[in-house]
Amino acid sequence: VKMLSFEEAFRQSQLMSDGTPRKDAFTFPNVEAAVEARKKDNRFDGCKEIQRQLFVPGPLTKKYTDEAVAKLRASMKDLQVYPADEENPCVIPAPFVSFEEAFHNKPALLAEIARAGLKTPSPVQCQVWPTLLNGIDTVGVSQTGSGKTLAFLLPAFLHLDEQLKLYSPGEVQPCPSVLVLTPTRELAQQIKREVDKYSYNGYKSLCVYGGGSRREQVNDCTQGVHIIIATPGRLADLAMEGIVRLGTVSYTVLDEADRMLDMGFEPSIKKIMFDVRPDRLVCLTSATWPEGVRALARRYTKSAAMCVVGSLDLTACNTVTQYVEVLEGPPEKKQRLIEIVRYLNQAHQGNYKMIVFVSQKVMADDLSSDLCIAGINSQAMHGSRSQQDREYVLKCFLMGEVRILIATDLASRGIDVPDVTHVVNFDFPGEIEEYVHRIGRTGRAGRSGEAMSFMCRRDWDRAQKLIDIMSKNPTNEVPDWLYDMARRYEEKKASGQLRPRQPFRRERREEKQMGY
Repeated sequence: VKMLSFEEAFRQSQLMSDGTPRKDAFTFPNVEAAVEARKKDNRFDGCKEIQRQLFVPGPLTKKYTDEAVAKLRASMKDLQVYPADEENPCVIPAPFVSFEEAFHNKPALLAEIARAGLKTPSPVQCQVWPTLLNGIDTVGVSQTGSGKTLAFLLPAFLHLDEQLKLYSPGEVQPCPSVLVLTPTRELAQQIKREVDKYSYNGYKSLCVYGGGSRREQVNDCTQGVHIIIATPGRLADLAMEGIVRLGTVSYTVLDEADRMLDMGFEPSIKKIMFDVRPDRLVCLTSATWPEGVRALARRYTKSAAMCVVGSLDLTACNTVTQYVEVLEGPPEKKQRLIEIVRYLNQAHQGNYKMIVFVSQKVMADDLSSDLCIAGINSQAMHGSRSQQDREYVLKCFLMGEVRILIATDLASRGIDVPDVTHVVNFDFPGEIEEYVHRIGRTGRAGRSGEAMSFMCRRDWDRAQKLIDIMSKNPTNEVPDWLYDMARRYEEKKASGQLRPRQPFRRERREEKQMGY
């Protein structure tokens, strides 16, 4: 992903999404003058100092030697922690081992955690909490379903507690104080549900996303909210129109940063971060660690702590057993899918949830119709369906009224259904990174899952990458024909007989339909 230079970012930060100058645009003879003016910017002069030290040692707080800390982290699924900035390294605290250790002085929050049925924190939570609660910018890299949402959300509640104490009853409180940027409206809605579930101290939250009612979102913004959860595109427009003031934001989260960059949100992120106070606390989360995300972390974090669960290399979740079959054409694939579903209905008495990924919207509808003819209930989810329809389909899937969801990649982004047991790649994805994201929909939160992929001849350029992913987990059996496919592709490639594979252009059109 190409990162913008500061000059490009600044110029874009002064424009509306339609290219016209923003109402409060700055006018400078050159970018250098803009930089100097930015240093003298008085928009944040009225803001209170950010309370960074939120953690209060309690009776369960332990003092560890460096060796003991290393052993503790190694026991947490190979948790790796180190300073992200070698020139200005931070001092990283030891991980927590329980909710009580982290939030012992917040009994109301502990009560909500117990009510939610949570027993022990995940590895990423164990290390992200102490860094954020000690005021350290944090980068968390871990697989999907590893608990990153609560890793940044619970410290946000404590941050609000301490920040709002600085204001006397007669003073105007900063609204919003917490900003969470996410790639999709579905993920934004899920995070809001998490906020509402804990209902901590009555803090108000708001979802801002494309495709939703603009009038309602504007009205809600004017009522005053503590937490804004937003997709970058819509929030950037509201901020540039002066409807949302981001100068009060003191706690910022860039959630699923890799997906936001993949979806082309970098310009919107730049515009938003330009308006947020520069001394904010930042948490950045990602499932992968490409160069684009590294550049984003370097730009927006200061002396950050790097928390990695597992490996920075592209790997699939080790709780997912992967299978692959070679099938040519939709008829064979449909017949095989029907066989799999009927087997699951018999073996599990219908107690399963499956996501079937397809590459085209028309295929999603056709496949859903074919399954219906075969007596199998399913629902299709894609960009041509209305927002209301997609929310209804997702609700049915969450409640278990529908066991099979047929979706395109874009329509499924941000969907977090913890009890998905099976994933089927009806159409093999164009990039191996997308394969990892797809199968990561199952095997979440320590549960086991299974992923079946259908491949055909045109997918052979990804055969070796699939072998690399599958072979990292000893429970996966890589078939001999997949090795043969990879070998034949490399031979053809070496002989110069291959034409470059054309990039897939359909995604951007669907993004626009979905309002991202």
